[in-house]
Amino acid sequence: MLNESDSDLIFKALAHRRRREILDMLKDAPRTTGMLCEAFADMDRCTVMQHLKVLEEADLVIAKKDGRERWNHLNSLPIKQIHDRWISAYAGHALTILDRLKSDLEG
Repeated sequence: MLNESDSDLIFKALAHRRRREILDMLKDAPRTTGMLCEAFADMDRCTVMQHLKVLEEADLVIAKKDGRERWNHLNSLPIKQIHDRWISAYAGHALTILDRLKSDLEG
């Protein structure tokens, strides 16, 4: 079950465009921190690491050391929990309203 402080961390992590871009990359495959730094050449390594730290605190990224490399893996479970708790609960209501509006306009 997702508590409110966990939700806050997840929403904070997802609020920044660069962090969402990192998650998009990790969705395709795990990446080393070096690979992510190369992909975001306009940011210095420290900034990339700060973004990864926020993502780790929200449990959206799991980092594992392999020798000298740090592999970053996407953990999509918190996103699913946000979807189940917030998005799907409100989407059903919105679809009911849109369906009613469509019926009113057609009929």
